[in-house]
Amino acid sequence: MNGMDPALKPRLRRRSAFEYAAWTVCILLGVGLLVSVSTNPNFQWDVVAKYFTNESILRGLVLTIYLTVVSMVLGTLLGLILAIMRSSSIKPIAATAGVYITFFRGTPVLVQLIFWFNIAALYPNLSIGGTDIDVNALITPITAAVVGLTLNQAAYMAEIIRGGFSSVGKGQIEAADSLGMSGMMKMRKVIIPQAMPSIIPATGNQVIGMFKETSLVSVLGVAELLQSAQLIYARTYETIPLLIVASLWYLVMTLLLSYPQSQLEKKYSRSSSRLPRKAKNVVLTDPEGIAR
Repeated sequence: MNGMDPALKPRLRRRSAFEYAAWTVCILLGVGLLVSVSTNPNFQWDVVAKYFTNESILRGLVLTIYLTVVSMVLGTLLGLILAIMRSSSIKPIAATAGVYITFFRGTPVLVQLIFWFNIAALYPNLSIGGTDIDVNALITPITAAVVGLTLNQAAYMAEIIRGGFSSVGKGQIEAADSLGMSGMMKMRKVIIPQAMPSIIPATGNQVIGMFKETSLVSVLGVAELLQSAQLIYARTYETIPLLIVASLWYLVMTLLLSYPQSQLEKKYSRSSSRLPRKAKNVVLTDPEGIAR
């Protein structure tokens, strides 16, 4: 160890007096806040404990999870289609996808949800194949919620997926072109598999955001988690405790979703850093090998 070059020796980081002071202040503030919250009778922690596992709250939680899963799956599929369209060399197709993405990212989700809930005001009836459909009966609050969340999420997923496509090396695409691959085959066998390390971690963030975003559908009367809490405190006038119950469930589910999301980020970060430079720019020469 004594013969080691001083420049290569590990350096021990010394904590400054300012850092110790900052930690002391943070701890004191945290303890003070904890004592204040736990001893303040106005928080009504007994009411929070009573309703935390209430049947209506749990049903609302299940519906929130359902809306998250369905909207994310449909939004991701539609986002993939939009990303492919946006990457198309055919300008009208790329422009159409661009207009969609700009519109749905540029308008508030809440406005979109209310619009779809009231779409029957514009089109009260639809005729498909000679069959008349009552739009007012078709667009229920849950249907409007799924449609609104899906269409909005698709715009964001399209940009995430398109960003993943852009991360694929130009040499890979040129090699696929030289092998005579069609556009769809190139997308399916070359671009999408190699774009996944960039797409999956960002998608995890979108799932967490979607779970919290479902609270907006309470304005449509959908009995998800927040609406379930609102219905209870509208009867009991215990507003703060019920809002705490809803917040705690949002926090618990967010933490549960954050763990696998962080593991995915670490996994793909490690796999990307382990690739040697030459491997990142490898030229594909075997069509069968690409499919494996």
